[in-house]
Amino acid sequence: MFRVVFLFSFFFAGVLHAQSPKREFRAAWIATVANIDWPSKPGLPAIEQQQQFIKRLDDLKALGCNAVIVQVRPVCDAMYDSKIEPWSKFLTGRQGEPPFPYYDPLVFMVAETHKRNMEFHAWFNPYRALMDSRQNPNPPKHVTRTHPDWIIKYGGKSYLDPGIPEVRDYVISVITDVVKRYDIDAVHLDDYFYPYRVANVEFGDAKTYAKYGGGADKDDWRRNNISLFISLLNTNIKSIKPYVKLGISPFGIWRNSDKDPEGSATKGGQTNYDDLYADVLMWMQKGWVDYLLPQLYWEHASHAAPFGVLLPWWFGHCYKRHVYYGLAAYRMTSAGSGAWAGVKELLWQLHDIRNQCPNSGYAFFSAASFDKIRVPIKDSLQNGFAKYPALVPAMPWLDSIAPAAPALGVTTDANGVQLKWKESNPQKEPLRYVVYRFVNNEAINLERSDRIISIQQGTEYTDPDAKKYKNCSYIVTALDRLWNESKASNKVEESSR
Repeated sequence: MFRVVFLFSFFFAGVLHAQSPKREFRAAWIATVANIDWPSKPGLPAIEQQQQFIKRLDDLKALGCNAVIVQVRPVCDAMYDSKIEPWSKFLTGRQGEPPFPYYDPLVFMVAETHKRNMEFHAWFNPYRALMDSRQNPNPPKHVTRTHPDWIIKYGGKSYLDPGIPEVRDYVISVITDVVKRYDIDAVHLDDYFYPYRVANVEFGDAKTYAKYGGGADKDDWRRNNISLFISLLNTNIKSIKPYVKLGISPFGIWRNSDKDPEGSATKGGQTNYDDLYADVLMWMQKGWVDYLLPQLYWEHASHAAPFGVLLPWWFGHCYKRHVYYGLAAYRMTSAGSGAWAGVKELLWQLHDIRNQCPNSGYAFFSAASFDKIRVPIKDSLQNGFAKYPALVPAMPWLDSIAPAAPALGVTTDANGVQLKWKESNPQKEPLRYVVYRFVNNEAINLERSDRIISIQQGTEYTDPDAKKYKNCSYIVTALDRLWNESKASNKVEESSR
């Protein structure tokens, strides 16, 4: 059986690597709630937390990732130094206590992520306030204590009430505080807006509806509360830093087609529109969101929600924004049989994304899954599917102006070919550079990701492998922080003969 799986993986990896695109969003979620992915347990010394996060980054980089989605606000608390909400117990072991020795994890995490030329997406859960409504470990200044009138207990957890205008303002103030003070690339929200329905239990917002509903249909009123929040959040983010993206990771089904002809041919028990009151398609149509990352956690053979149905449905509803796809790596960690017991299903999904959805990408839930998966999926990614680097897809509605092309020079010494270039950067933007190598007189083609030998921030590069070829031609381009790529530099050539 293992031999069959290995051969399938090897075949699939070869096919995928041959089709490796130059631009593809490749990410993983790093969940901090309940210490799912990081840190491994609460209250670790600061240096151990830092070492664990660096290992997470290095492992994901080896899997081809160019972004991480890190949960910085699990339950109205903070994995960073906030003046608004308390330190998270998932970080320090006790709600409200700072790490010891003191450091700001978000400053550290963003810096380490950017050092590896990866994007940092700061992940917020907007409304969840307590994981267990029977226990409140928070200090007196936590929102559950200062505003008990904002809190609704539901399904064993506690939530901020999305229908209260002051709640909306509060959550926006928490998120924009991070946008102002930290060098993040994106704000990321998950699927928890109104909570998932509990059978035969109504969410307890009757008083809020009576006060603010204005006679509207209750479901429409709830949807409007969330849509207003998203609209205002995006406006506030862009007014502070126009380049910071807003991404949403909704539940994988918008609506079923038996409820709406625009919906997908699925049979989901709950949906974004009807149960979570998240009209994500309208947000995309209005331009309030820069990307969606729907959680497509089903296999191709699913009866209720087949992957092969949902993938093209979401791609067909992108409205000139980006749609990436959340993949269920976690389902491979304990599958003894069925679709998720081997590498076939996940590789099939990656293959479909790459071949059916150009300029797209994926994210794995979640990073720690790769610590536990026993089948050789890492090999398939490292040596096949993600063997070559990919640039994050550009977002021209945010910025379409590329930096100037570098001026490239070359010398040779015992260490290899040395490239140096000069930049023209009057705006002092944080730039990255892409170094391409073409060998033995082959044609210059900057769409070939397999010819990228470095993505870096410095303006020098030594190619130790140049001696393997008769001659090498080099091109360097510049990238701004939104991954707009400059025109090619002048070509330089070096021969080993």
